[in-house]
Amino acid sequence: MTVELGIVLTVLSLIVAVQGYQLNKNKSIKDDGKQSAEVSAQLQYISKGVDDIRIDIKANEKQVQVLSERVTRVEESQKSFHKRLDKVEGK
Repeated sequence: MTVELGIVLTVLSLIVAVQGYQLNKNKSIKDDGKQSAEVSAQLQYISKGVDDIRIDIKANEKQVQVLSERVTRVEESQKSFHKRLDKVEGK
């Protein structure tokens, strides 16, 4: 009777151990899936931020180009003004 009881308890403990392992395995899979989804969402947020930065940089480059052209025109105008001023002072 004691041998049979020992075998039954061993089988029961083995069944409990297997079920516990399966429950923990499922929980681990769910946790991994949740973590993967969070990482994916953060990567999408970062990607959107990088795209916004690129758009801002392109807009700034256009503004710099426009300002560069304006500075060139002002310098040319200044040269012309100084030449006229030199003529007036020379008279």
